[in-house]
Amino acid sequence: MAGVFRVFHASPDDGDALGEIHAESWKVAYTGFFSPEFGDAAVSHRRSKWHGVLAEGKDTVMLAALDGRPLAFSYFGSSPEQPGSAEIFGFYGHPDGWGSGIAQALMTASLDRIREQGFKRVHLWTLRDTPQSRRFYAKSGFAESGAVRDHDFGDGNPIAQVEYQLIFP
Repeated sequence: MAGVFRVFHASPDDGDALGEIHAESWKVAYTGFFSPEFGDAAVSHRRSKWHGVLAEGKDTVMLAALDGRPLAFSYFGSSPEQPGSAEIFGFYGHPDGWGSGIAQALMTASLDRIREQGFKRVHLWTLRDTPQSRRFYAKSGFAESGAVRDHDFGDGNPIAQVEYQLIFP
């Protein structure tokens, strides 16, 4: 797919775009892990939560657009689990942008920003049973740390996540 990528810091006005990206990517990639009722509620929550996150302004949210249409975002900041490290709390691409290269452009810009913020290491968690995400993180320079945890998304059924890390040279 040819086009022009633009990566920028999200503003409070970008809440609807972030919600659309998060809800649509989550629906395609993750709802199969949950009951239909819980999956529908989780998608709805992801669609509406971003205005509050952006208003809080605590962490960094970057948005990537293809030909002016926002199609991917990253959400990162200081790791609460690993002092001195950054953590990518969320990295999502709208299915309409899959295969376009927008996710790689956003990851490159996000890692540059994390480095600029003075971090020497970044980590993230992803579901063990999402091979597409895991391939993307490995292609982006991350390696599995060997850490695994169970994460409950709120339905009472923990799902295994694996940790990926990147140490900057």
